[in-house]
Amino acid sequence: MSMKPLKRWLGGIQEHASIYPDDLVPGAMILEIGGAEQSHVNLDQPENIFYEYLARIANHLDVLRPQREPLKFLHLGAGALTLARWASLRYPGSDHVAVDIERELLDFVLTHLPLPEQCNLQPLVADARAVLKEELLDKEFDVIVLDIFSGPEAPEHLTSPEYYEELALALAPEGLLFVNIGDDPPLAFTDRQVQAAQSAFEYVLLSSTPEMFTRKFPGNLILTASKKRIDQAAISACEAAGPYPSEVKHSLALDRFGKP
Repeated sequence: MSMKPLKRWLGGIQEHASIYPDDLVPGAMILEIGGAEQSHVNLDQPENIFYEYLARIANHLDVLRPQREPLKFLHLGAGALTLARWASLRYPGSDHVAVDIERELLDFVLTHLPLPEQCNLQPLVADARAVLKEELLDKEFDVIVLDIFSGPEAPEHLTSPEYYEELALALAPEGLLFVNIGDDPPLAFTDRQVQAAQSAFEYVLLSSTPEMFTRKFPGNLILTASKKRIDQAAISACEAAGPYPSEVKHSLALDRFGKP
């Protein structure tokens, strides 16, 4: 018998959040906001990531940072903190800062989806841009994950070239930025985000399934940005890591993709 969903009213966006078990995956829970699935977390096995786009970020990071050393993570958009849970096992001793503008959401998730004991996380209720100039001013991170917006309705101040410049300033010299981009055909929003990232970072990759690069389907793409060049062997390894099917565009191929 399934448990009743836990519910919490989110005052900021005027929607209900719900947490309930995934009947198909033992030990897993789903976070739903406004009637739409938002996050999936396996409490019994945090190393298993169910959503494809999050698994793609985790696999890229696993390839690009192969050492099991502590890292400093900034999660902009908290959700169910799926990546923080995964990273607490993959990179033991890491420090995590999770930012969300919805105070009730952070409390709801941390109360009903408790973090693994070894996950050292500081929650912050703040705007994902203002926080870089206020609470996190002069802080430097090894990994920043921006997972807030989906498509053209995204808050404009979180999609501009100036914001990408501020993200670059918050990254360590060897740091990595991952952005989840949800978009619909013809992917005009994706093009704008790639151009904004390229204006602030030395190297930008765009990853998804091959069908997304036809511009004919809605879905998620992962933008990876670095201040340092990412070599071809590492890019090929990211593509091979999946989830499958997997394609990574960069350099000239990414420039051509932005000019259909």
